[in-house]
Amino acid sequence: MTPREQYEQMEREWLSPRAAKAADSQGREREETPCEYRTVFQRDRDRILHCKSFRRLKHKTQVFLSPEGDHYRTRLTHTLEVAQIARTVARALRLNEDLTEAIALGHDLGHTPFGHAGERALNLHMKAGFHHYEQSVRVVEKLENAGKGLNLTAEVRDGILCHTKGQEAATLEGRVVRIADQVAYINHDMDDAMRAGVLSESDVPLDIRKALGDSRAQRIDTLVTAIIHGSHDDFVGMDDKTRMYFDSLHAFMFDNLYHNPIAKSEENKVDSFVGALFDHFCADPTRLPEEYQPIWQAEGVERAVGDYIAGMTDNYALDVYTSLFVPSGWSRNIE
Repeated sequence: MTPREQYEQMEREWLSPRAAKAADSQGREREETPCEYRTVFQRDRDRILHCKSFRRLKHKTQVFLSPEGDHYRTRLTHTLEVAQIARTVARALRLNEDLTEAIALGHDLGHTPFGHAGERALNLHMKAGFHHYEQSVRVVEKLENAGKGLNLTAEVRDGILCHTKGQEAATLEGRVVRIADQVAYINHDMDDAMRAGVLSESDVPLDIRKALGDSRAQRIDTLVTAIIHGSHDDFVGMDDKTRMYFDSLHAFMFDNLYHNPIAKSEENKVDSFVGALFDHFCADPTRLPEEYQPIWQAEGVERAVGDYIAGMTDNYALDVYTSLFVPSGWSRNIE
């Protein structure tokens, strides 16, 4: 037996009967020769980890636009925290960690610059709409690898598509990533808000602190434990009582951070910023980089421009905007 076959046999013997087994994968859109030492899900994880879109996540906003300081989350650190929480849950439930990790690492590959503000702006300007979870699937199916995509397994693509809204993922591993994403962003966004001075621990309602914990670490431990103990059969989630307090924490964060005028003071600029870029390239798609020209010809100008802008990092988007709309003689450093 090859190392891969040995590992596949170990999965059959150890994993839960409800776990996804690599040997039973629905496969890829394009058939490939099996790897001698990696399962299909391990290969998917590696392909995502080494792709350009993954590297760009380090320069994409999580919540705070252009934060001053090295300890605020980016879209990349968010992704890694989701992956760690999801793997912990998957291991405890005897689910497939490799599949779980692949979905977690790929779930935000299609996210825009400037966080959800950028996503809302593109959704506003594209007639067909824009949602980052759909764009993440598009990245791995069509945009990466010079238009060939990463040719990932059906299970990974399904988990990426279903990680945030709508229908649940077909696999329990995908459902684990969905709830791990919620646990990660609520807690690390609160941590960033406290670092920024927007919130303090004492602002969190007392009943939530008593139920979930007085610190980020305590809350994550409480929630992960609740997921592990609350999951059963085809259900992945917390017990009703813990979920109630988590939902209350979620509502608190929306009221006090995600809709906070201080924390989000720069976001009102994003719509006009993205709109200017969008209109500029739609008006003359020959200005698009060469790799987006075939998309324009095959799928239309809005699709190509949306792909281009969604793939930008915050800094690159600012550089493109400056080169297009700010006269070169102007300088912030003029004395």
